Amino acid sequence: MKLIPIPAFNDNYIWMLHDTQQALVVDPGDAQPVREALAQHQLTLAAILVTHHHGDHTGGVDELRQATGAKVFGPSREPMPEPLQRLQNGEFVDLLGLRFQVLDVPGHTAGHIAYFAEEPGESPLLFCGDTLFSAGCGRLFEGTPAQMLDSLTRLAGLPDATRVCCAHEYTLSSLRFALAVEPFNADTLAYQARAKQLRASNMPTLPSSIGLERAVNPFLRTHLPHVASAVTQMDAKAQDPVGVFAALRTWKDQF
Repeated sequence: MKLIPIPAFNDNYIWMLHDTQQALVVDPGDAQPVREALAQHQLTLAAILVTHHHGDHTGGVDELRQATGAKVFGPSREPMPEPLQRLQNGEFVDLLGLRFQVLDVPGHTAGHIAYFAEEPGESPLLFCGDTLFSAGCGRLFEGTPAQMLDSLTRLAGLPDATRVCCAHEYTLSSLRFALAVEPFNADTLAYQARAKQLRASNMPTLPSSIGLERAVNPFLRTHLPHVASAVTQMDAKAQDPVGVFAALRTWKDQF
């Protein structure tokens, strides 16, 4: 299976997974780059996976469905381009020989989902939309800090080798904030150097991995005393785990 991040808009990635004949795409906010990639690799589009309802993730769905006949899958509790098969936590979708497990990960939006699959002979795959970014997480537009903390804790529990396919190239800006929280984190400093080299060569920093995110992402590390201490220096009222997470997210919003 080949995994390709297709750039879209200013900083989106539409993820394509293919077996040299058929493909699926995740969160196609724009149809045109997907159609170009399908033609370039001589692929048939079999399926479209959607994580949440925002237009930069759904804007190309109708055109791609109409042009290719691909089946669309998306969250059960969000407005979506119809028709589609709606999915909820714990359900499975079998595509291209892989079984994708649906995970509820509310926070960025109220009904956000993610897709997790174990691929024989390869590292597992996670398509997480705007819930988890490399060294960061999505803004809380509809969900609560408690929901997002729970969602990220669930994702952090996936196998370390899991490839984290985020939907935006936010890595360098997220790493700058991560180093404000943990200025002496050697893993974060090393990752920042690698990420700068990749972006200087116009290469994506993604996919990341769960193991790397556990080491560098402050939003997965709020349980650590030194991270919580850094947050409480910014907001003394942040005392419990949800409060610390909420204050960290507010800090990032204002960073």
